[in-house]
Amino acid sequence: MAAGLALGRLIPGLGALLSAVQVDGISLPIAAGLLIMMYPVLAKVRYDRLDTVTADRRLLIGSLLLNWVVGPAVMFSLAWLLLPDLPHYRTGLIIVGLARCIAMVIVWNDLACGDREAAAVLVALNSMFQVVMFAVLGWFYLSVLPGWLGLPQTGIDVSAWQIGKSVLIFLGIPLAAGYLTRRLGERAKGRQWYETRLLPRLGPWALYGLLFTIVILFALQGDQITTRPWDVARIALPLLAYFAVMWAGATRWDSRCGWAMPALPRRHLPPPATTLNSPSPWRSPPSAPRPARRWPGWSDR
Repeated sequence: MAAGLALGRLIPGLGALLSAVQVDGISLPIAAGLLIMMYPVLAKVRYDRLDTVTADRRLLIGSLLLNWVVGPAVMFSLAWLLLPDLPHYRTGLIIVGLARCIAMVIVWNDLACGDREAAAVLVALNSMFQVVMFAVLGWFYLSVLPGWLGLPQTGIDVSAWQIGKSVLIFLGIPLAAGYLTRRLGERAKGRQWYETRLLPRLGPWALYGLLFTIVILFALQGDQITTRPWDVARIALPLLAYFAVMWAGATRWDSRCGWAMPALPRRHLPPPATTLNSPSPWRSPPSAPRPARRWPGWSDR
C-alpha cells in the first residue's frame, strides 16, 4: 500500500499511464494481477466436493440474504447518514454496497484457511446473481427509494453485459484454468503428486498477484489519496461502520445456524479510496462476499 502511494505521488503521470493501459474499459495491469492472484487458489479447489456445498441450502440462502437484502440496505442508510453533502461519493458508496467481490475475496479466504469449495460456490452464486440484479437494485436504491423518502435521485447506466463481462474475465478465466489444471494434473500424476508437488509451487503466486494488484491500485490513485486526506477519512467512516454492522450480523446469524462464517460481508480491499466506483475519478474492480464455511487447520491444506 505504501509503495503504491509513494509511486503514485512521486512519479508524475504514472496514474494516467496505468489508466491508459486498458482494453474495452478493463485495466490490463489490474486484470493481470487479479488473474495471477486467483488462479493458484482455484487450482487448489477440490471440484469433486462441490456437491457438499451446493446441497447446503441454508448456507446458500443465508449468503444471498446477507449480500443482496441486508448489505445494500445497510450501505444505503450509512451513505445518506454520513455523506449527505457529498452526492458523488454517496452514490459511489451505494454502488459499492451492491457490488460483490469476485477476485480478492477468494485469496483472503484462502489465506484465512477458509473452505475453498464453499468460497468457489458462493462467489459463483453471487456473481451470477449480480449479473441479473445489479442494475435493478441500482435503479431501486438510487432512484426509487430516494424518491419515496423525498431525497435527491440519481441514475445508473450499467448493462448486464458490462457486469457479465467482468464476471467472465475475472472469475470465468481463472476458474476454468484452475479446474483444468487440477483435472489434467490428477489424471496425469495423481492427487498426491498434484497436492504435494504442484500446488506448493503454484501457491506463492496468489500472494505475489495480491501484492502486485494492491500496489497498482494505490499507484493509480496515489495522488488523489495523498492530496485529499479528509475525503478519504470521510469515506472510510461509513465503510468501517458497514463492515462492523455486517460482521456482527453475519456472526450472530452463524451462531444461530451453527455455521462458522458462511458469508462474511463483502469487500476487504485495504483502502477506502479504492473501494469507490462512482462518478468520481476513484474506481475499483467489482466485488463479492468473503465466504468461509469452516476453518480447517493447516494440516488439512
